Amino acid sequence: MNKDNPLLPQVATVLDITSETPDIKTLRVAGKDGLPFEFMPGQCAMLSIPPIGEAIFSITSSPTCRECLEFSIKEVGTVSSALHDLPPGAHIGIRGPYGNGFPVDDMKGKDLLFIGGGIGLAPLRSLIGYCFSNRDQFGHIDIVYGARSPADLIRKSEIKETWPAEPDTSVYLTVDAENPDWKENVGFVPAYVSELGFKPENKIAITCGPPIMIKFVLQALDKLGFKPEQVITTLEMRMKCGVGKCGRCNLGPVYVCKDGPVFSLAQLNELPAEY
Repeated sequence: MNKDNPLLPQVATVLDITSETPDIKTLRVAGKDGLPFEFMPGQCAMLSIPPIGEAIFSITSSPTCRECLEFSIKEVGTVSSALHDLPPGAHIGIRGPYGNGFPVDDMKGKDLLFIGGGIGLAPLRSLIGYCFSNRDQFGHIDIVYGARSPADLIRKSEIKETWPAEPDTSVYLTVDAENPDWKENVGFVPAYVSELGFKPENKIAITCGPPIMIKFVLQALDKLGFKPEQVITTLEMRMKCGVGKCGRCNLGPVYVCKDGPVFSLAQLNELPAEY
């Protein structure tokens, strides 16, 4: 982040773009000397294309990747559409990092349960990669990930090949409806979490996905015995400036861009029910 002016972006180069799904692409972005800035898993960055505008996105790569930043971006508006259309070698603006990141120190020595839906895997992937790069610091890792259809799953080679091959790691995949090409679980993510019956002892659950998915995942975890202090999620609502000045992302006294986007369920239970 530019300490003199945190709203001033620096120039970054798009190294390459990968199509993940019909409406999600992953951009690999580098600054002049590699990483544009240091960050922690769960933090975000503003990407801009003058004169079109800018928008905030989760950083999906791990801080242990030193060559570039990665962003998995769903096409939902003007800026995301423009980013999708960029060719490799294009220049964009980038500023950050913003937010508080995941409490990785509090997770050390614990078993971890990642629960993602659709594009919600993007911020979780940063932490998953960090944990794999520091594997001896964490216990067993479970990853539950689902989407509407097999075509809507992102990072297919990682979720099907790379991550299941990691030590002491289990990956569970599901899609919402039956598909002739799909041989794994069929059903919504919250129901699958309940069916798998994870035990809460010495475990932290980290979830991200569509709001309706998160709502029912939280209910499933509660029924499994997880305490609010054991459940972590991320919010990315209405963030604009990234530094707590514009007031668009406040929840009561809290600014998502500064005090979040990562919150424990215990923290969210103290906030107005706007999320």
